[in-house]
Amino acid sequence: MPNYRPPARMSGAPTKVELGAGTLLYRVHAAHRVPDAFNPVPAHCLYGGGRFDSTACDRYGYLYAGLGAATAVCEALLRGIPFDSAGGPRLLPRVAVAGRNLSTLRLATDVTLVSLTTAEDLAAVHQDSWLVQTEAHEYPYTRDWAHWIRRHTAPWAQGLLWPSKREPGDRTVVLFEDRCPPNVLEAADTDPVDFGTPDGEAWLNSVLQPYRVQLPPAGHRP
Repeated sequence: MPNYRPPARMSGAPTKVELGAGTLLYRVHAAHRVPDAFNPVPAHCLYGGGRFDSTACDRYGYLYAGLGAATAVCEALLRGIPFDSAGGPRLLPRVAVAGRNLSTLRLATDVTLVSLTTAEDLAAVHQDSWLVQTEAHEYPYTRDWAHWIRRHTAPWAQGLLWPSKREPGDRTVVLFEDRCPPNVLEAADTDPVDFGTPDGEAWLNSVLQPYRVQLPPAGHRP
């Protein structure tokens, strides 16, 4: 599928889904960044970057979040963490959580997204599960598809919604800053979870435990 270029026109009708004002979103982010700030930095067209980031070909601020706290943690932290062949817990390197928080955000307004959650939804944008399940080495292609979807759903599509790759029972969103009203997000009535504190570490380990993942003991060397 990555070698299949987007067609010249969209013949299907993308599935619209609305997240209502008051919906909670969860985001793992660098502690020094404002929790509701969109990322203004476009990814390289070919290297690095996320699944649906902007690039020089289509510039927009973007913000990824999970509809559940565990989903946000899984999406941000569990990429490439292999299972232990002896059956022990997987160890999440402490460097992966250094200087990071989990914040709870609330939608201040309704937003309309393109749903990519079912095979029918994906077929409507000429795609299949590859678009939302492929690994990072093919993200240059998924970014190109995101730009194509944006182009054919202007001006109404304010983001995308799809099943989390690392927590398939929940969903992930990306919001497009240029399609959302100012202050579309607000802080919820909960303090950020600082992974660098004892309480934050305990919270994170409790979330990771069902996925057979934990932080290594302090001072642990692989």
